[in-house]
Amino acid sequence: MRIIKESSLIEYCKQSKYQQAEESVKAWIYEVRFSTWNNANALKAKYGNASIISSKRVVFNIKGNDYRLIVDIEYKLKIVFVVWFGTHIEYDKIDVKTVSYAN
Repeated sequence: MRIIKESSLIEYCKQSKYQQAEESVKAWIYEVRFSTWNNANALKAKYGNASIISSKRVVFNIKGNDYRLIVDIEYKLKIVFVVWFGTHIEYDKIDVKTVSYAN
């Protein structure tokens, strides 16, 4: 899979409040790069704790659920778009269905 906005995700981890997620985020990036999911069921088989929000939108738990990562996935094109990243507390304050892409 190709990850769009991977660099933004790495930049988040340089901020002090997200530094503890850095190794977990790097592990997630490595695993996703070498994944080839054809649909949400294939993704769920690998990441049982991922939350499938819609046909494209998925929420991953990062670092034991301390952080959340929202992505949109184009399965046919094998592209993962980083939408949002933050702490679990920050996640509770947003609408996962309508949050827009990270800058």
